Amino acid sequence: MSAVADYYFRFLKLVLVVLLSAMVIMVFGNVVLRYGFNSGISVSEELSRWAFVWLTFLGATVALRERQHLGLDSLIMVLPRGGKRLCLIISQTLMLYVTWLLLSGSWTQMQINMDVPAPVSGLSSGVFYAAGVAFSASALPMIAYDLYRALADKLTDEELITITESEEHLPGEPK
Repeated sequence: MSAVADYYFRFLKLVLVVLLSAMVIMVFGNVVLRYGFNSGISVSEELSRWAFVWLTFLGATVALRERQHLGLDSLIMVLPRGGKRLCLIISQTLMLYVTWLLLSGSWTQMQINMDVPAPVSGLSSGVFYAAGVAFSASALPMIAYDLYRALADKLTDEELITITESEEHLPGEPK
């Protein structure tokens, strides 16, 4: 199962590269056309905005798996193992609830807007809200699995802290 997850997240990283490249090309191309030729491609603004939303949600999914979300872990670091575990269980439970809310809300909005054309491109506006569904559907199993491992006390001391205090010290790297 881990190999499937590894391929899935490798695929997500590839999608992130494609989305970021497409955004750069569309925005840069539009800037050149506006300032150099007094014209532009209207659909590129809409599509780059959609790419940014998808980039944000998919990037958050990858960051969740790699435990790269930034946070303040000063209090957690001084707690004993039981305190760290309790804090993790509480935070994972809250994250499960919020992710469920995001999934149900995004799903509803996606269904409502599936037949609504976007203003410029005419594509389905449901694609915009599908980013929340994609994030939630990927995040829920990860959070639930981490919660299960915390409840069963199967986490190492390093895994009890799910955030990074600064970008300079990412998990798995020497401090």
